[in-house]
Amino acid sequence: MGLLNSIIKTFVGDKTKKDLKQISPLVDKINQYQKDFESLNHDKLRKKTEEFKSRLFDKNKILFDKVDLLKKEVETTDDLDEKENLYKEIDKLSENIQENTDIFLNEILPEAFAVIKETARRFVNNSEIKVKATTYDRHLSQSKSYVNLANDFSIWSNSWDAAGKPITWDMVHYDVQLVGGIALHQGKIAEMQTGEGKTLVATLPVYLNALTGKGVHLVTVNDYLAKRDSAWMAPLFEFHGLSVDCIDHHPP
Repeated sequence: MGLLNSIIKTFVGDKTKKDLKQISPLVDKINQYQKDFESLNHDKLRKKTEEFKSRLFDKNKILFDKVDLLKKEVETTDDLDEKENLYKEIDKLSENIQENTDIFLNEILPEAFAVIKETARRFVNNSEIKVKATTYDRHLSQSKSYVNLANDFSIWSNSWDAAGKPITWDMVHYDVQLVGGIALHQGKIAEMQTGEGKTLVATLPVYLNALTGKGVHLVTVNDYLAKRDSAWMAPLFEFHGLSVDCIDHHPP
């Protein structure tokens, strides 16, 4: 079997090496964007998220408008055949919107991953981060001890409680974690060794796909880790205006 595998790799190639060869240029782009983002102040870094969302909306705006018009037509007709045809058109447009969205997410992946990596770096380097308070900051300050208000500003601490475990943020994404994040976004299985930071890896594709506004579900192996990791990683997302919850906080 070992000889057979060697022969196959000789003629077909090692798929892992091929995948890594394709991913490596993306890792270089992420790191370059992250270096560029170091020059942004905290508020401008946070604005990148709204910029991404705005660019995605603009990319699909014409299709969104067409869908809205068709939905209005559905409401104004009693002809069942016409309704069915209209719904088919809506479904087709929805598929086009999803295709556009997938293309866009792949295009901005290096920028989006870099935003999260730079955010992680700032939480490592700053015990507190002061930014202009948003409505969401004010909401969070009522329930999150790591977000406090000072007049028109919000102050984010880099220490918080993760399901009963006090932590001070001390992680920045290594290249191996960037590779893992890219692989997950591409729908691949990423096998990582113990200690290589699988929890941190997930922050990258979760953030990228959350930009669609549809929500992202992350599954882990048990209830405790779900609660711990959702609280552990939450500030990276919340800092950019995204909400985080854990299903285990809502028992049936």
